[in-house]
Amino acid sequence: ERERERKRERETMFQRAVLRDSSMKTNTTRGVGGLRTTATTTTTSRASSLALKRVCLRKRKNRFEDNVRAQAQAQVQASTIAGQDVGPKDAPLKSLFPEEPRKPAPGSPKLKVAIVGGGLAGMSTAVELLDQGHEVEIYEARTWFGGKVASYKDRDGNHIEMGLHVFFGCYFNLFRLMAKTGGLNNLLMKDHTHTFCNEDGDVRELDFRFFLNETKIGAPFHGLKAFFTTPQLSAVDKAANALALGTSPIVRALIDPEGGMEDIRKLDDVSFTEWFTSHGGSMKSIERMWNPIAYALGFIDCNDISARCMLTIFQFFATKTDASVLRMLAGSPENYLLRPIVDYIEKKGGKIHLKTGVREILYDTDEKTGKVTVNGLRVGGTKVVTADAYVAALDVPGAKKLIPQDWKDSMKQFGDIEKLVGVPVITVQLRYDNWVTEMQVENSEGKEARGIDNLLYSADADFSCFADLALVSPWDYYKEGEGSLLQCVITPPQKGAVSGRNYFVMPKDEIVKYTDEQVRKLFPSARKSKVLWSSVVKIAQSLYREEPGLDVYRPDQKTPIDNFFLAGSYTKQDYIDSMEGATLSGRLCASKIIEEVGNLEKSKSETQNSPNLATA
Repeated sequence: ERERERKRERETMFQRAVLRDSSMKTNTTRGVGGLRTTATTTTTSRASSLALKRVCLRKRKNRFEDNVRAQAQAQVQASTIAGQDVGPKDAPLKSLFPEEPRKPAPGSPKLKVAIVGGGLAGMSTAVELLDQGHEVEIYEARTWFGGKVASYKDRDGNHIEMGLHVFFGCYFNLFRLMAKTGGLNNLLMKDHTHTFCNEDGDVRELDFRFFLNETKIGAPFHGLKAFFTTPQLSAVDKAANALALGTSPIVRALIDPEGGMEDIRKLDDVSFTEWFTSHGGSMKSIERMWNPIAYALGFIDCNDISARCMLTIFQFFATKTDASVLRMLAGSPENYLLRPIVDYIEKKGGKIHLKTGVREILYDTDEKTGKVTVNGLRVGGTKVVTADAYVAALDVPGAKKLIPQDWKDSMKQFGDIEKLVGVPVITVQLRYDNWVTEMQVENSEGKEARGIDNLLYSADADFSCFADLALVSPWDYYKEGEGSLLQCVITPPQKGAVSGRNYFVMPKDEIVKYTDEQVRKLFPSARKSKVLWSSVVKIAQSLYREEPGLDVYRPDQKTPIDNFFLAGSYTKQDYIDSMEGATLSGRLCASKIIEEVGNLEKSKSETQNSPNLATA
């Protein structure tokens, strides 16, 4: 209620600004970025010039955008994740938030580090090393930075994203990185609910908001309230759900987080479905709630995802009140997540080379000891770059391609990477002429922004998670005179979760057609709408497949080769493959390099003067 009152106050300020431009009647609706905006019927004189109308419209839009930005800044300032407040006190496990590195002593050795891969893992590694005074250069094969978090503009100025990016409240390392680089204020906090959209506009929530009088009730009671009151499950399924989770390691984690996590790690050999049903959980709960969440987390269902993966997230949600709060970028990843990080890197003296793919690793093998030392990277046809330390900050398919076969054959850590595989995913963007998630039967063309401003799940569509970017990320995606921009994630694309269709072999137009059909089944207000624009992005291997038994094969950031390191969300860390996992892996990788500064400095001259080079 207090949040609604604050929204009403902001709405009133916005309406006063609009009324100064022209005399108009207003109808209040839920709007972009969590604000309330207005559906307007102008009563200005017909004699008003078209130019004046455009000026007024521009003023209103500018004021609207200013209000959205002000809201985002107020939310961040009021939260516990901003700036210097980001720290170990917020993380449920020490392994999730490494200690801050000590400042280097005067005269400490300074290394030159070459990083292969310009995604979040590579950039996170670079930021940590630059802060320690080291020299860093990043080599990225594509024309843009960001890896799986990248976005770019097409010829018509539309922002194309690689996937739907959601920021959970337990993304402690990513928030720290964004605070350090100046991008934290670009997050918009959403209502503390997880929203399930069923057919015919039937929307049900897993609502974590819990107040008694004026007191906010936190973990674990807010979670108990959410699961016991959600209408997404029947009373029988809720009871079965409570039985399963009540006998899980999460209970131990409430008083002993480290011990609880230790128990959860031991459950990597079984699927979540196998574990859940063996503890009394129902298959209906799997179908209506947990499968959509599993698809959103790992792009595979509960039959295929490890119990460790799912219970890891549940532990965070149960032990920290705000871990399950969702945030979305105010605009595109390129502008509001990645650009501040790139600017920070360049300001610190780091360099990012785009369209500069690394073809092979050059290395020397000591004939007597068998010790391997990396001596350079071959870039393009003949160019060789050298450094004191080398980092492969890649995803699974990228690491498999770069790492020499000799290393895979002779060193278990590299050979184990071959056992990991990526998961395919398709991201579909659909721009409509009206607001499709408002759930009204009549056509709402021409109305102001309205709808559900949050991440959405569905058990009734092949896209298990989606969002209206025009609402959740309005700074780049809201367009005057147009409607919703749905971003839908189809997982698994080779066998639709509901239809069983193989989307991966379909042409773009057919994928758009079937996605649009399912949108219309979910939302009555979409049934008279028109698709104005669409985009389809297919990724053959995205996140690594977190199926049972694979966690043991995730490699450490430090490798058997003294001057060669790994980063990437698939590497060994207690989080899942995600933006947070990538950022955490970068911090861990940088810490391993910093620990080896002395040894790397000693071997620098030997590496530079090595007489023989072997190539991958």
